Amino acid sequence: MSEKSPYSAVYEAVLAAALPMIAENGWQNATLEAACAAAEIDDNIRILAFPHGVESLIIAFFEAQDTALLAALGAGDTPPKIRERIMHGVKMRLQVDSPYRAALSAALGWLVQPQHHILASRLLFKTAHIIWRWAGDTATDYNYYSKRLILSGVLAATTTYWLRDDSEDYTDTDEFLRRRINNVMAFEKLKASVKSKFKPTETAA
Repeated sequence: MSEKSPYSAVYEAVLAAALPMIAENGWQNATLEAACAAAEIDDNIRILAFPHGVESLIIAFFEAQDTALLAALGAGDTPPKIRERIMHGVKMRLQVDSPYRAALSAALGWLVQPQHHILASRLLFKTAHIIWRWAGDTATDYNYYSKRLILSGVLAATTTYWLRDDSEDYTDTDEFLRRRINNVMAFEKLKASVKSKFKPTETAA
């Protein structure tokens, strides 16, 4: 699902109706059907727009949040250092998720089920890709995947921590995120050091 989808307006209307219901009813097909009814979406359109039922609704939710993240990142200044950019990107994602904490928590509970792990990984990877690209990363080799997979783990851990954080202004989450980013940067330095030591040297012809 994307902004160019012919069902973009449907996703927006159904999500607007569904999100207030999620806290009480959770992510389930009955919620999707109720939200479609509230948004006056007929059954034929519902089936076309949400072919996999509530899974399609969850994908629409995460893609809407990715779109909101891009808008938030584009509206502010870009920190000068890569470490601060990545931290800022994660914090912006939490900021756009903030109005939907209950719905997000319920979605993660759905995604953590073993049969949904592939989808969960794909959704996290996409958000990580958005943050890395905004931060200026242009990698296309194996670093492309390693950076996004590592950031996916940071996103998952930080979001889980944030959902349970009751500190003022989420200062505990900020510190948690800072430690995770420091760990990532330390790993990247170590990886670069090892790579340079084993770099083939030129030999005379």
